[in-house]
Amino acid sequence: MRTTIKHIVAHTYKPLLERYLSRTRRYRYGAIVLDISPEVFHPGFFYSTELLLKYLGRLPLQEKKVLELGCGSGLISIAAAQKGAHVTASDINPVAIDFLHTNSAVNGVHLNILQSDLFAAIPEQRFDIIAINPPYYKKQAVTAKDHAWFCGEHGEYFSVLFDKLARYMHEESEVLMVLFDGCDMNMIRDFAKQNNFSMNCVQRKRNLLETNFIYKIETTYA
Repeated sequence: MRTTIKHIVAHTYKPLLERYLSRTRRYRYGAIVLDISPEVFHPGFFYSTELLLKYLGRLPLQEKKVLELGCGSGLISIAAAQKGAHVTASDINPVAIDFLHTNSAVNGVHLNILQSDLFAAIPEQRFDIIAINPPYYKKQAVTAKDHAWFCGEHGEYFSVLFDKLARYMHEESEVLMVLFDGCDMNMIRDFAKQNNFSMNCVQRKRNLLETNFIYKIETTYA
């Protein structure tokens, strides 16, 4: 059944979606208003962002130091800031960064906004919460937009992520990563294990096209 639905989506819905997203669109999520460039991942048509956003919404965020890696539209960062968190929002895509400066101002929040390839431009510090909606597909990114989707031919994104992650955590940090059932889970778990991390599923949500998971990333140091 799901295979049939995916086939229908690929041949009907996907072309219409690509046409719709070919120019800047205004998107509303509750009281948050965003202008989203066609060069930036749109949170309204993919459930991963909303799943992570709802999970974070149940956590006490007041005065917490929050890092969103790969913030894209900035929806999660803006929502966290509205709940009183001190948020660093980073993305490798310069277009996402430009739009987020405007969108954060429109929504009346202050964010520490950084253009960064993973942790490369983020000063070493300890965050209470790190939220990650990573690129999943094993292909080399060519354009800035590609980085929202492609993690490198051999999963280089996850190699770097888990190599550097511990430097930005303290003993009680909560690191949350959203994935879906089309990921190479074994590869991601292997990179985590190599760097002394475990991945524990804390939520899953199935829809007609895919199943999304939220994993809590924890250190396994003795």
